[in-house]
Amino acid sequence: MSNARIMVAALSLSATGLVAMAVHESYTDQAVIPVKGDVPTYGFGMTTRPDGSPVQLGDRTTPVEALQRTLAYTQKADAQIKRCVSAPLHQAEYDLMADFGYQYGTGALCASSMVSRANAGDYVGSCEAYTEYRFVGKKPNRYDCSTLIDGKPNRRCWGVWTRSQGRRAKCLEAQ
Repeated sequence: MSNARIMVAALSLSATGLVAMAVHESYTDQAVIPVKGDVPTYGFGMTTRPDGSPVQLGDRTTPVEALQRTLAYTQKADAQIKRCVSAPLHQAEYDLMADFGYQYGTGALCASSMVSRANAGDYVGSCEAYTEYRFVGKKPNRYDCSTLIDGKPNRRCWGVWTRSQGRRAKCLEAQ
């Protein structure tokens, strides 16, 4: 891999990044609540219907519609990411930020430590910040997904924690 970073204006989510995002989100043709305390999602983790209203349990989608909506969302998200990230990035770093923005929203991404640290030139710190995002739910029902139960991964949302750890590891590999 080249050590050169590219100005964010010249980057967009790569095909590799889009496929990784879809794999992490998994596909479901009907609305489900992915983890306790979360909102209903369908397709590849979409939380809104095509008209912008929230997904409701009972809603359905098709693989083609879900992929089209995911692509459309990521294209809009690219513009939002480019407004808040001023630091040059490796493609892998950009893809990870886009993946985070897909999971938590681009508003959360833009307000995150990953962005503020990258913009300050602290790329390693930006990578480390991914592990700060390990919670589901809102206070007072907020739950730490890195929690072990009797020494074993919790069944509630362990995947949220492992996804954050995976982002951190892939980001550090890009350094």
